[in-house]
Amino acid sequence: MPGENLSRDEARERAELLTVDGYEVALDLRSAVGEPDGGDEAGPRTFRSQTTIRFRAARAGASTFADLLAPSVDAVTLNGRDLDPGTVFDGTRITLDGLAEGENVLVVDARCAYSRTGEGMHRFVDPEDGEVYLYTQYEPADARRVFANFEQPDLKAPYRFEVTAPEGWRVWSNGAEEPQDGEVHRFAETLPISTYITVVVAGPYHYVSDLYTRTSDDGEKLEIPLGAMCRKGLARHFDADDVFLVTKQGLDFFHDHFDYPYPFGKYDQAFVPEYNLGAMENPGLVTFREEYIYRGKVTSASYERRANVILHEMAHMWFGDLVTMQWWDDLWLKESFADFMGTFSMVEATRFTNGWITFANNRKAWAYRADQLPSTHPITADIRDLEDAKLNFDGITYAKGASVLKQLVAYVGRDAFLEGARRYFKRHAYGNTQLGDLLSVLAETSGRDMTAWSRAWLQTAGVNVLTPVVTYDGQGRIAELAVTQEAAASHPELRPHRVAVGLYRLSPEGELVRFARTETDVAGERTVVTELAGSERPDLVLVNDDDLTFCKVRFDEGSLATLREHLGDITDPLARALCWSALWNLTRDALLPARDFVSLVLSFAGRESDIGVLQMLHAWAQSALVHYAAPAWREEGGRALAEGALAELRRAEPGSQHQLTWARFFAAVATSDADFQLLGGLLDGSAVIEGLDVDQELRWAFLSPLASHGRADEAALDAELARDDTASGKRHHVRCLASRPSAAVKAQAWAAVVESDKLSNALVGATIAGFGQPSQRELLAPYTASYFEAIERVWAERSIQIGMDVVRGLFPGLQDDPATLSATDAWLTSHPDAAPALRRLVLEARDDLARALRGQGRDAAA
Repeated sequence: MPGENLSRDEARERAELLTVDGYEVALDLRSAVGEPDGGDEAGPRTFRSQTTIRFRAARAGASTFADLLAPSVDAVTLNGRDLDPGTVFDGTRITLDGLAEGENVLVVDARCAYSRTGEGMHRFVDPEDGEVYLYTQYEPADARRVFANFEQPDLKAPYRFEVTAPEGWRVWSNGAEEPQDGEVHRFAETLPISTYITVVVAGPYHYVSDLYTRTSDDGEKLEIPLGAMCRKGLARHFDADDVFLVTKQGLDFFHDHFDYPYPFGKYDQAFVPEYNLGAMENPGLVTFREEYIYRGKVTSASYERRANVILHEMAHMWFGDLVTMQWWDDLWLKESFADFMGTFSMVEATRFTNGWITFANNRKAWAYRADQLPSTHPITADIRDLEDAKLNFDGITYAKGASVLKQLVAYVGRDAFLEGARRYFKRHAYGNTQLGDLLSVLAETSGRDMTAWSRAWLQTAGVNVLTPVVTYDGQGRIAELAVTQEAAASHPELRPHRVAVGLYRLSPEGELVRFARTETDVAGERTVVTELAGSERPDLVLVNDDDLTFCKVRFDEGSLATLREHLGDITDPLARALCWSALWNLTRDALLPARDFVSLVLSFAGRESDIGVLQMLHAWAQSALVHYAAPAWREEGGRALAEGALAELRRAEPGSQHQLTWARFFAAVATSDADFQLLGGLLDGSAVIEGLDVDQELRWAFLSPLASHGRADEAALDAELARDDTASGKRHHVRCLASRPSAAVKAQAWAAVVESDKLSNALVGATIAGFGQPSQRELLAPYTASYFEAIERVWAERSIQIGMDVVRGLFPGLQDDPATLSATDAWLTSHPDAAPALRRLVLEARDDLARALRGQGRDAAA
């Protein structure tokens, strides 16, 4: 729609004109239950939204606009003057002319639409019991789907929410609920916050409460009411005690280190259905995807991931909510910090003390990929508008930014970093900041000039490659160890790196252990590490030991030879994870044949103690086979992976999380009749693997490959849905149905996603996941042309979230041949004026495809 895509220039101009003093928002959500007026065919189901905004204008007679995405507006009043909705409202904006200098009051009475895309006021009907659940999700700019506002982060204001809800429902918002008046729920006024972190959750949720207490050094007692909620259908699986445990540990950590008490009163956490994100940091009421409530047995890595997300969102209460970036250019001021602090606090305050291993192996892999795409950008990005902002919630803003902050802590010191954070909060509480505001306090606390560091790390893009170059003397000792630094031609910046270099050797017991380590500053193309001269000859040289910086690591020939034989013998789990990560980057860069990486996984993954690393290795091995292996070797490689996975499954300790992980991996790579027969036997009970509990989630994991290889028909899938007639079961069922190897099935799935908007966001995702199966390349070939014909229309007609899901998820990457690359280039050439965000998505997919073809060429040459 015209005006939906707010630009940075428009936001800057509006912020110069306006100061917002407060919002009063009244929502009537009784229409969420029962039949909508006129039936579904009459249009979207709507609710009444009444908003009063009190604001001040800097100039008399000035004009501006309020934001609102709504089917209709019934009344608009500005300073007591009735405006014609048909004249001032265009579907996205309300024009406001003739403002008074000083105080103004805007009142808007609108009909807003419930969402099925996870944006705005999302409405979910539980198939298990027919109950209706509502929640809001706004980032970066979807509060305007629920109430009229000035939708930009630097126009903060206090909010008062009033919600009329169906009888028997509970309602929550940012503020604490005040005494209830029948069906009307009123909430305490918030502190000044941005539009995108306001929230309403409503419905018959299962709710559990607790209390956090703390006594400060001066004897003052702090009490924070805690709550956690989920759908009634998930209540029997809800381990709220563990959620509260991590929450309390996090609140202790942040109070200890930030010296600024949690300012937002209560702390509720809602686990909601069909959520597009991992979680959202709404102050006083954080929302999470309900998949963090586990219906079956999961590994400790899943609990670690949930703890990390809980603490990530909690860090936002200070980095993002208390102090907010002025515009989305500085999104890193909240997301990079929350990503870093989430792991930092988790390692130091909870049972998940190996969190930096997961960070090195998992989060940074996301960042390394993003930073090598053609769409890479500096951590402080150039965000022209809201579409740009939506796409910059990416691996650079989150994981690279967090990696750079880890480097910053090594650079300035932990104490200076935390003291800088404390001063930043106190200086800018309830305000908005830019890059320089943070750098100035860090310069104060560290005594270092932050300008050069910022220019190198925050204001340039691309990832550097660090490689050890070692020469030895006649006695076999190190004569010189240097670290060379390279950069891509497209992003030639060489950066200052604070790194550790570790030397490892094989012990008489056959273990690969570190015997020397030094920290040094690497700068420029070549840095000599003088401290290691004279050391005895190592079997492995590991640059960036302990993972202090953000870089791709290479190995000298001797080290690479050692890893081929002894990777599993590295005793330190972080060092081992770093070596795995480096080998995966070599594979993606077409320097290591994919079959060699698969061979390393088959040789050493069975000895991996860290369950999160093991799960990552499984994902990488699958990706190596599907994308980077030569097509002629795929069948052989797939057979080897399946045989290896089954052998490890049978070897694993009965009932262990390693057994569960190998069972899931075996199902994912199953290829032979014997594999499918075993999976079927585990489902019907005719086959048993000691200690393996085939719960409902594992049943779907086993059914998925049976469906995609034509071994489970629609009747079998329907029978499983009858067994698990829940929201989760419905998603699994839809995915499995779409995965069947049939032209008619693919046509139906394509139409359901591309030609219709009837499916919810969760079922769109499930259909896309089922549609693209690596074993069905020939069946999917006809959709290459259809994809390029459809994407511009889909982008124009659907919400940005669904548009992103379709454009990313249906790109014909499995048609990995030069013809697909040419078709992609032809679309890009013929659509120079397509939406920049759409072009970015296609360019990223093209880059992945080109990288896959290079990898296949390298593997074929092997």
